[in-house]
Amino acid sequence: MKIYVGNLPWTVDDEKLESMFSTYGEVAEATVIKDKFSGRSKGFGFVTFNDDAAAQKAIAEMNDKDIEGRRLKVNEAKPMDPDRPRPPRRDFGGDRGGSRGGDRGGSRGGYGGGDRRRF
Repeated sequence: MKIYVGNLPWTVDDEKLESMFSTYGEVAEATVIKDKFSGRSKGFGFVTFNDDAAAQKAIAEMNDKDIEGRRLKVNEAKPMDPDRPRPPRRDFGGDRGGSRGGDRGGSRGGYGGGDRRRF
C-alpha cells in the first residue's frame, strides 16, 4: 500500500522519510517529491509498505503528528486520475511576435539617447 505524507519539513529527505516510517513495518520505497528545477522538496512524499496492516497503522499514528513544528498529513495515496482537470501550462518565453528592442535613438546610444547638443 502506498501512503501520502504531506506538510513535510523542508529538512526531510528520502532517507529520513523512510526512517520515520520504518518503525511501522518494512518500507519498500520512500520518496520526497522535489521541484525539478531547484531540487528543493515540495513538502510532500510517498511511502510504500509491503504490508497493508503496517501502512494502516502508520496512517493512524503519524497523521497529525508534529515533526519539526509541522503537523503531518498522512493518508492512503490515491492514484492520479488521468481525467482530472489540470491547470493550463504557462508560457515563459518563446516567440511572442512583434519586435523587441528597436531604435533607442541618438548617435550616442543608450536609453532615451538622442542628440545631446544644446541649441
